[in-house]
This record gives sequence, structure tokens and C-alpha cells, in this order.
Amino acid sequence: MTRKLYYEDPYMTEFTAQVLEVREEKGKFLVRLDATAFYPEGGGQPYDTGTLSGEKVLEVHERDGEIWHTLSAPLKEGRSADGSINWPRRFDLMQQHSGEHILSGILHEMTGCDNVGFHLSTDNIYVDFDKPIEWETLLSAESRANRYIWENHPVEISFPSPEELASLSYRSKKALSGEVRIVAFPGADVCACCGTHVAFSGEIGQIRVLTVQNWKGGVRVEMACGSRALSVSRSWMNQTLSIARALSVKPENAFAAVQKLSEELAAKKGELSALKEAAFSKTAAEYAGKGNVLLFEDGLSPDEVRKLAGMIAENCGGRAAVFSGNEPDGYKYALSVTDGDLRPLTKELNAALFGRGGGKPNFTQGSVSASRTEIESFFEEK
Repeated sequence: MTRKLYYEDPYMTEFTAQVLEVREEKGKFLVRLDATAFYPEGGGQPYDTGTLSGEKVLEVHERDGEIWHTLSAPLKEGRSADGSINWPRRFDLMQQHSGEHILSGILHEMTGCDNVGFHLSTDNIYVDFDKPIEWETLLSAESRANRYIWENHPVEISFPSPEELASLSYRSKKALSGEVRIVAFPGADVCACCGTHVAFSGEIGQIRVLTVQNWKGGVRVEMACGSRALSVSRSWMNQTLSIARALSVKPENAFAAVQKLSEELAAKKGELSALKEAAFSKTAAEYAGKGNVLLFEDGLSPDEVRKLAGMIAENCGGRAAVFSGNEPDGYKYALSVTDGDLRPLTKELNAALFGRGGGKPNFTQGSVSASRTEIESFFEEK
């Protein structure tokens, strides 16, 4: 079995090992060493990256206890290889994984919920819990977790005997057998885990709970730790400052200012909608008794095109066809009639004018890529 140097010292960034085997697979080369500091993907934690004898390590995976490093070029079997770990990535993953343990342990103690899923992406951490958790509870757990971090507790990692394990209370997503690795943050969490972790909680820096959403009867929590938490906080702070400057208010009043602006905008939209409704009614009245109508109107939304076509059809005594758009971008259309089936005509329209759309017998809607002249020519024959 490959000697796992990342367990012996997760802070190891340089090492030398013997190349035991090299395999070619799908145009890449899989390298097995007698020892490695590269963590393989597993337990929700991504693999380490770095180099082996100058060659970039693309992936690292464990198969039947052996760890395989994926490279673009082969190494010589029987020779030694110098490994170098991408430390900023490794430390970031250690911060995220350790922070997740602390928050999950505290939430388990507070609510009895279990962590049933964990994904550590290149952006943030996503943790699935099997029970609903209120936002206020998450914030309380976040505060407790950060206090624990700042107290700088040592992390304890052990491989208990079967007898010791039987008497130990710890979190695990599944029943375990054989050698079990226990990662303990005393006073916060005890969990079976195969990942890499910091030596002291203070190295995590901080934890931020970002979002929560319902998930399979429980919740999915998005969170960030360490440098990621700092980056998110800075980004959100900068956005708040930008909004405050744009609205000429203090940062703490930004939300209230946006809320007021939103209410004013909603009121203006209501006024505009009423004006358009009146204009549509006037336009529809102008076509009373005119029979089939083809009308081009600028700047209408698909819903407004539909509404205007329907109002004209109720007055004109025939078919109403309303188009809105331009030749470079194409035209949105709506066809409406009080009695009849527009679907055959719509099918011809789409075929002739490179369009797409459909609907019910008395109403269809879609878009075409054609000029106004081509649209008018089509309806002259209909």
C-alpha cells in the first residue's frame, strides 16, 4: 500500500519517493509511488495538485489502497521522483474542510441534525443536513463556530482500536469497518474522516454561512472558510459600498434605499402599464370592423404583443397579426382571432419567414427572422 505522507504531516510540501509503476490510460500516464504527500480525491475533498519531477500532476485518485497520480508524460519506473505540493490549494482545502467539521458538529449538538452530504468545490462548501434549520439557528451556530476558531484549539487525529471505537461517540455518514481515522475538534466535533486538516482551529481564520435552501426534507447550506470567507466578505462589502455611493446613502442604509427605489419603480411600471393599456384600447378601437389587421409596433414585450393582438381581434371582426422588433434582431409576433384556427397559418408563417412558435386555435405567438417587407408580402397572400 502507498505510504500516505499527507496523514503523517499534512504540512509537508516537498518529498521524494520511488516510482513503482507507470500505466498509460486514455492518453495520460498513471504513476504509483511507494509514498506520496498528494491527497487523493475522497470524502468530499478534491485531490491535491502540484508536480512530480517537474511534470504537472493533473489528478490524484486512490484505487484499492494504492494512490495513482495522473500526468501528461511518463516517469521512469524504479527511479526516484521529487514531489511538490501546491500549498496554497492544500491549505485552502484544509481550512474549508476543518471549518465544515466545526460548524457541522455544532449544528448537530444544537439541533440533532446529521450531515448527510458534503461537497468542497473550488468556489465554496456545500453541506447537506437531514433536517430543516432556521436561518437564525445557522447564524447562532456560525457565531459559536467562530468563537471556537479564535480560541485556537488543537486538533486531535487518531486511529482508535475497534474496542476504543465501539465506546466512542462520533459522527459518520455510513457504517465503518477496519481502520477508522477520527478527527476531533474537542468541544466542537468528533467525526470519522479521511481528509486533511489544520493543526489548530485558529488557522481556519473565520467561517461564513452564505446561503441555505430546502433540500430533500432538510437543507443545503453554502459556506466559506478562511481566505474564501474573507474574499466573499470583501466582495459583498464592495457591492454594498458601490450601491450606497450610487444612491448617495450610508452603507448601512443601502438596503432601505434599494427597497424604496424598487417600490418607486414598481409604481412607475404600474403607471406605464395603465398608459399602455389605454393606448392599446385606443388602437383596437381604430380597427373596429376593419377585418384582418397586420400591425407593426415598436418596443413591445412578448406579453404586450399578445395583449394588443387580442384586443384588436375583439374589435376588428377578423384576424389580428401584431409584430414588434426590427430586421437585425427579428420580430416577435402574436396572431389572434375570435373564431377560427390559426395553427395552419402559423405553421406556414414559420416555414416562410424562418420563425418558431405556436399556440391554441384562436391564439399563437412566436418570432421570425425576416424583414418587414417579407412579413407584409406573406400576409398580402393570406
